[in-house]
Amino acid sequence: MDFDLTEEQQLLKDSIASFLTDTYDFDSRKRFAAQAGGFSKEVWGKFAELGLLGLPFSEADGGFGGGAVETMLVMEQFGKALVLEPYLATVILGGGVLRHAGSAEQKAALIPAIAEGSLTLALATTERFSRYDLFDVQTTAKKDGSSWVLDGEKSVVVNGATADKIIVTARTSGARRDKAGIGLFLVPGDAPGVTRRDTATQDGTHVAEITLTGVRVGPEAVIGDPAGGLAVVERVADEAIAALSAEALGAMEELHNLTVDYLKQRKQFGINIGSFQALQHRAAEMFVALEQARSMAMLAAMTSETEDVAERQAMASAAKVQIGRSAKFIGQQAVQLHGGIAMTMEYKGGHYFKRLTMIDTLFGDADHHLSKVAEYGQLVSAA
Repeated sequence: MDFDLTEEQQLLKDSIASFLTDTYDFDSRKRFAAQAGGFSKEVWGKFAELGLLGLPFSEADGGFGGGAVETMLVMEQFGKALVLEPYLATVILGGGVLRHAGSAEQKAALIPAIAEGSLTLALATTERFSRYDLFDVQTTAKKDGSSWVLDGEKSVVVNGATADKIIVTARTSGARRDKAGIGLFLVPGDAPGVTRRDTATQDGTHVAEITLTGVRVGPEAVIGDPAGGLAVVERVADEAIAALSAEALGAMEELHNLTVDYLKQRKQFGINIGSFQALQHRAAEMFVALEQARSMAMLAAMTSETEDVAERQAMASAAKVQIGRSAKFIGQQAVQLHGGIAMTMEYKGGHYFKRLTMIDTLFGDADHHLSKVAEYGQLVSAA
């Protein structure tokens, strides 16, 4: 299999890396985090100018026709720079729902606005007791004439407090954990009955607790089949795992490089600590974990577009397991090899570990996905 990038893909990678090197140093990131919503509107506009916000959408819908590999390249560079802007929430999650289930009218109204940077989205699926089960939905959507009325609560919604529109999963029929009877609804962030409480997480990103109280939306707000939204959400979640795996890869690579540079510079007993063989071995083990993660991130990207649901979910889970394990190992080793400096807010190293920890919990941690990989193995052996 050819793993070489095309000329266009290499150009995309280089242009993003160059832009972030010039714009997104650690001090700039701290300034961006202090702005309203926890990110820079100016940088978001630059992403639009670079074509990143329209990258995965088809040209017919106003995008640039990029695929999973292009998304992987973008997210890897974002991971290296610890980018705070809501690319995952708007382009990967909300945009993914529109790509797979949006009507022609919805795509025409929303995708060009996303691409130009004037519209941000959030995907609200998680509830207080649902943990990682996307089908555990208590929020309800009841038909009232031609409209729908939504009631319920959503938790830990990435970019939920500042998103212009929120895509909400709500139960249109069935019991709480039924896999059928789940719809997707497009709700304006400032709609009557919507209450949003913003929270900054440990890695500097923002999530929201959202309450929906008698929120009324019209028939144009329904995305796809009002009873068959789960399959769409699961597919978007698999694509998000591939994107997050690439972001984690970028963060791990930068953290490894940062640690090796520190070993070369830090002196003890009058010599560089990088000359100690035991520390060299630990740095080498970090590199092995990094390369294992790289292989699985590439696998997740290559299989995220397959129509074989079982294979796609199995590969996404396998990637999540390895990414979680590698991230934990590399983060812990980086902290140990840096010493106390790695735990300070002023040093970049600890912030990589925080982001990697958050990535592990998004859409299921390593332990959760290990059980799913085991289930897939049982199904294969039974067949």
